[in-house]
Amino acid sequence: MKRNLGLVFGLSAVLLGVSVQAAEPLATTPVQLREVEQTYSVDGVVEATRQSTVSAQISGRVKSLNFDVGDRVSKGQVLLRIDEREANQALAGSKAQLSQAEAALQNARLNYERSQQLFEQKFISQAALDKAKSDYDMAKAQSQASEAGAQQSALAQSYTSVIAPYAGVVSARMVEMGEMVTVGKPLMTGFDPSQLRVIANVPQDKLKEIGSRPKVTIEVPSLSRWIKADSVTVQPSADVRTHSTQVRVEMPENQKNIYPGMFVRTHFVVGKEQKMLIPVSAVLHRSEVVAVYVVDDLGWPRLRQVRLGEANEQNEIEVLAGLNVGEHVARDAIKAGMVASEHKQ
Repeated sequence: MKRNLGLVFGLSAVLLGVSVQAAEPLATTPVQLREVEQTYSVDGVVEATRQSTVSAQISGRVKSLNFDVGDRVSKGQVLLRIDEREANQALAGSKAQLSQAEAALQNARLNYERSQQLFEQKFISQAALDKAKSDYDMAKAQSQASEAGAQQSALAQSYTSVIAPYAGVVSARMVEMGEMVTVGKPLMTGFDPSQLRVIANVPQDKLKEIGSRPKVTIEVPSLSRWIKADSVTVQPSADVRTHSTQVRVEMPENQKNIYPGMFVRTHFVVGKEQKMLIPVSAVLHRSEVVAVYVVDDLGWPRLRQVRLGEANEQNEIEVLAGLNVGEHVARDAIKAGMVASEHKQ
């Protein structure tokens, strides 16, 4: 009698455990077909909309380097300085020539005015007056030339300080401290990180599908981020070797952790299609096996291998094979795995 009572109590405890398990069911999602946007994907590369290389506009030795690769600079900051002693001497010489020319001009003007008075009193001939006027005009032209030379020397002297044309980040430095540079020598390269775009090459047979004003979403796989394009420009020319057309996809401003040279994917909307989608969190990766937990009518998860397509910006992934419409999969694969392990025990 006591043995029968123990068996009944043990069976009740087991049944109670099952009921408790069933009282906390796994969160599931039904497998169903949904109409979504059909896309055509093309690999792309991020580049800066504003990127430039500053070069030396005078010859000289690099005197100081104020920034290096990776440094942020503001518009108008001095990137580097070139030894200004030679430029200063040239400017001083130009100013001296200007002073000399102005003095000669003053003398010629006074001489011309005196000649006019003497000519009116008939003390000098017309030829003497003409010569005085010619000397005055020549002195005036020489003064203007000297003034232009002084301005040019002052401009050259200002080139000893290489100024940042806009705010950005230094991406390359081509000179070292003390190096001799000549006119046209590249010094530094920088870009504006707030304005980026993606360059993608689209085959010519796909241009009709994407249209002249395509809707594009940018996927950054390394950051698991999706970005909607700000604007899209299809270039009116094709590459003669690849027969593809370059498409420029502008990103919204101030994208964090994105920089030129990064690999991205561009997804062009080309229509509508039916897809079987499940949450990315429902997918379990074990070595080379990709699977999901299908929850049966009793609430127990069972592992099933599936074949998947691409993910979308809603953190959903397409199921190509392995599931049927109407089945339910666990939304949290890790939690479902723990429940499945307890069930086996």
